[in-house]
Amino acid sequence: MSKPGILYLCPTPIGNLEDITLRALKILKEVDLIAAEDTRVTIKLLNHFEITTPLTSYHEHNKMTKGPKVIELLREGKDIALVTDAGTPGLSDPGEDLVKDAIEQDIRVVPLPGAAAAICALVASGLSTKRFAFEGFLPQKAKDKNQTLKELADEQRTLIFYEAPHRIIKTLKALKDVLGNRQIVIAREMTKVHEEFIRGTIEEVIERFNVKSPRGEMVIVVEGANSGQKSAETSVNGISELELSEAHLADKLWLIMQDEMREGLSKNQAMKRAAKQLGLSRNQAYELLIKKSDAKEKQT
Repeated sequence: MSKPGILYLCPTPIGNLEDITLRALKILKEVDLIAAEDTRVTIKLLNHFEITTPLTSYHEHNKMTKGPKVIELLREGKDIALVTDAGTPGLSDPGEDLVKDAIEQDIRVVPLPGAAAAICALVASGLSTKRFAFEGFLPQKAKDKNQTLKELADEQRTLIFYEAPHRIIKTLKALKDVLGNRQIVIAREMTKVHEEFIRGTIEEVIERFNVKSPRGEMVIVVEGANSGQKSAETSVNGISELELSEAHLADKLWLIMQDEMREGLSKNQAMKRAAKQLGLSRNQAYELLIKKSDAKEKQT
């Protein structure tokens, strides 16, 4: 029996074709077959780099029938490169299933480093990169989407989602309803000519998209639960952990608001500006003021 071939997980550019690695080009030229999510997309990449390796399709709708055929070719000794339309195969695509099948058959799986939209968006977001959770595409049905978000409501890690432009506003509204009006970053058209990072609260981003229709595939990066308070705490140098309690943060918020109101701002305007200065969302600032008021009433 011949030695099994190798399944290569080959990342492709998420926009700019120059982002493909030299190793990826070498593998795409040398393998016996390329299994592509959409052969129409991949053929453009291959033609650009003058690669003539045969193509076959492998995607969500044919994985049950095509998967076993790909595995059989690997067992016969064929080397195969798995590619997605853009980015790293196996993330939010059926590549995960093929990898599992290959491992079960003792077929060697070799991952190549390369582009991943989620990581590119995260590191440029300005939100915490220390701990994060990649969720991919949320369920399309409202009930299932809300249930998934409820399960993530207390997640303190930065959250990363993928979304299509025609669903982005509905998804943002669901995020706000379930998670609150957190700080988010929308990364769109990454590595392309019109690359853009849209930063602000969920409400602010929704307002922007209501004025200017969203275009292009998007990555949503959302601050984790309570991360607004944490960013405020870590941004104040030389303050002890005791001082960083909710009571202290509420006092600091109120003092800044008083200064702003003396400058002529309304209470709501002052709260918004003070919250921004401390790295808090509007909801977090409002909750702190409510707790401060309740604590004062108990004392009296």
